[in-house]
Amino acid sequence: MINRSSLAAICLSSLITTSALAAVSPDQASALGKDLTPAGAERAGNADGSIPPWNPDGAPIPDNFVPGSDNYVDPYADEKPLYTIDGSNWEKYAEFLTAGTQGLFKKYGADGFKIHVYPTHRDSVQPDWYYANTLKNATEATLTEGGQKIEGNLPGVPFPIPQSGLEALWNHMIRYQEDSKLNYEVYYVAANGKPVLATRGSSAQVFPMFKDPDQPVGDEVWGKLRINYDAPARRAGEILLVHEPAADYTEGKGRKAWQYLVGQRRVRLAPAVSFDTPNPGVAGTSTYDDAYVYNGSPERFDWTLVGKKEMILPSSNYDMIFQDKVEDLLGEKFLNPEKIRWEKRRVWVVDANLKEGNRHIYGRRTYYLDEDTWTAIAGDLYDGRGDLWRVQYAYIVNLYDRKTAFSLAYGSYDLAQDVYNLSGKPVPGTYTNTIDLPEKYFSSDGMARGGVR
Repeated sequence: MINRSSLAAICLSSLITTSALAAVSPDQASALGKDLTPAGAERAGNADGSIPPWNPDGAPIPDNFVPGSDNYVDPYADEKPLYTIDGSNWEKYAEFLTAGTQGLFKKYGADGFKIHVYPTHRDSVQPDWYYANTLKNATEATLTEGGQKIEGNLPGVPFPIPQSGLEALWNHMIRYQEDSKLNYEVYYVAANGKPVLATRGSSAQVFPMFKDPDQPVGDEVWGKLRINYDAPARRAGEILLVHEPAADYTEGKGRKAWQYLVGQRRVRLAPAVSFDTPNPGVAGTSTYDDAYVYNGSPERFDWTLVGKKEMILPSSNYDMIFQDKVEDLLGEKFLNPEKIRWEKRRVWVVDANLKEGNRHIYGRRTYYLDEDTWTAIAGDLYDGRGDLWRVQYAYIVNLYDRKTAFSLAYGSYDLAQDVYNLSGKPVPGTYTNTIDLPEKYFSSDGMARGGVR
């Protein structure tokens, strides 16, 4: 077992940007399951107790949860906010607020933007096989091809003790998730305060990378996502299919995407479903690589691991995700503050700057990765002049009857255009962990058969 000073040395070493994208030593890896959780988070709480120790037993199952219903109720429903941050006192808490959250207070604090901060819960757990693979990955997984490819990893966290920004980002990109499907409605709220339905549809996701825990990850697909659109009328009948790689974004090996367009009545490869192409799913108010805060190839940016910080961020939003109707969440300038739960979280901060000679609408991006789940909870997006432009959040929940936690809903605020969006939130009663769809459903042939004729 390593002592706290040794742990500090490990964390300090990971702040250094290095070209040696290599696995850690066995001595460093020995912290996993001891001073570190099996997934790489600090097991202990923080100094003042506002962040508790990790709970290896997972989230409590509420008495009113019906097993097998997939209708998740809030296990912390009796809790009250510890304090509220609003336009009058936000500067007092600025050190715990992302640049994006500070930007929202500067712009909308006088209009009622506020944050209710609740007790922090660290109840995220994963399967034992996932932890065993993560321990092996710590000393065996390496980044190659300029960070575009992982070699030597099993289905688990590839870099539980990250030594670079790219390693931490890969942990988010191939984070643990389970199969699911749902119906959803995506809205954006325009500068006039009126919500506009951008899309409505059904989505299904499967994660082949995690089907065989003993199989080394090579050309595996991390996730397959299919979306069938039924609104607005001009998009009804369209289908989008995306296959996301588990370990390789080198040329010819990255994302594969297909679209079925009703007017053409055919399936086409869709290479533009990537990077900074405006995403029609949110009426162009975000880019394709903004989905789930960040996704896709990291090739256009230089990534730096800034370090670990304590930040106040959305977390444990069970009612928002599973119980509330999306239209009840939408305020004129921001999501209804009474519907959003915030907690103090410990996160890895990763900064990205656009590489010289590359093109992207963002010149800089900063991401905040939850240490317990490796999920990007928030992002700050800057334009080419270095001005804060868009502010992102993802809304994470733990599925307490299953060993998984991930973000279902996510969205962004555009500070320049006074527009915000919310995507991925299930229509109440439609979320399910059960996928009863054939494998062909997630193929281009399956899309062609399911297309409107």
